[in-house]
Amino acid sequence: MKSLLCKSAVLSALIVWGVGFFGAVMPNEGIGASRALAVRGIAILVQFPDVKHNVTRQFAMGRFNQGLGSYVREMSYGAVSLAVEVTPGWYTLPRSVKDYRISSRNLEVDKSRVRRLIDDALRAADKDVDFSRYDFTIVFMGAQLQDYGMIGLCGYPGMLGWIGEGDLKTPNRQVVKGGVAIFSNQAHLGTLFHDVAHILGGVKDGRRMVPCLYDHDLQAKPGPMREVFVDALIHMGFWDPMSCHYYQWGVPPMGISSWTRIRLGWMDPSRIKVVKPGESLECTLSPLAGTSGDTAVIKIPLSDSTYYLIENRQPVGSDRNLPGSGVLIMYADDRIAECRRGESPVRLVNADPSAPHLEGAAFDVGKKSVFEDRKNRIRIAIKEKAGSDYRIRIE
Repeated sequence: MKSLLCKSAVLSALIVWGVGFFGAVMPNEGIGASRALAVRGIAILVQFPDVKHNVTRQFAMGRFNQGLGSYVREMSYGAVSLAVEVTPGWYTLPRSVKDYRISSRNLEVDKSRVRRLIDDALRAADKDVDFSRYDFTIVFMGAQLQDYGMIGLCGYPGMLGWIGEGDLKTPNRQVVKGGVAIFSNQAHLGTLFHDVAHILGGVKDGRRMVPCLYDHDLQAKPGPMREVFVDALIHMGFWDPMSCHYYQWGVPPMGISSWTRIRLGWMDPSRIKVVKPGESLECTLSPLAGTSGDTAVIKIPLSDSTYYLIENRQPVGSDRNLPGSGVLIMYADDRIAECRRGESPVRLVNADPSAPHLEGAAFDVGKKSVFEDRKNRIRIAIKEKAGSDYRIRIE
């Protein structure tokens, strides 16, 4: 089995455009590079002696390659090719699912149970898989949310801390690179991306480059799982799968924000227009999800670590699955690492506070079209919309 799983070559290069894959700093090759970066994962199929299931290997392959692979390709503007190989068969772990079961609340998770599941999965596949051929690992369970307790999570960098590359090894001393994500078999595509993105973003200076964008303290409150989770969406609402995996269960995830694209290294700097303090600018802002147009993001630095990002979200590609459309204005603070106690490294300026869960956050012509930050003496005005583009004036 090992030879079957390891035919492809190791990565020939890391990701492009700044801080990206595993937090490395890469040269700028530009969006639309003719050769996509190949990122390889291995999905270990695990089942439990006390849980029956009818999930097939073909189902798992479709979820990770046709589903997640296509989504990553779209979000990276074709720059990243994600390929996940799946073990030929299921490994039955030595313990019942209740011995691995965890809380649905992040702050209440028993980390020893997460480590137990990862260690047992790696031990089961150790003799068959050459982990040196893969950039990350997935544990895909023949169990569902009601069995395991959580629909998906990132073991590291995540629940087990920001463990560095090479810290996790199999019993045969194989190094498990990148990170490990864990999924129940009904995990939504947005959940798959959310937890794999933690790994793709990597760790830099002891921080995850792509953290969760929902508030962990609010998510830990008692109550029905979905309702409590939605109430934790105080920073980015349904406008980024790092905040909420999906807007509606029956449709694919929305596209990612410019902030997340930049953190992943998937945003070409040539499409980011920087407006320095004291400058005024009027420019055309093209849809973030598209590949045409000179400017897809406007950045207004306020200090070395704080800035505004402005993006145009239109029903193009995966952004058809957003709660609305228009111009999003985000305030970012790179000093904040994780979403705890009401703080976040990025948050939306809310154009319509009367709409719940930031669903009305987008600015637009004919609605709320002006934002003023009097403290920093900044005025952002949406002057007109032509097709899918906006003319933006910044003073």
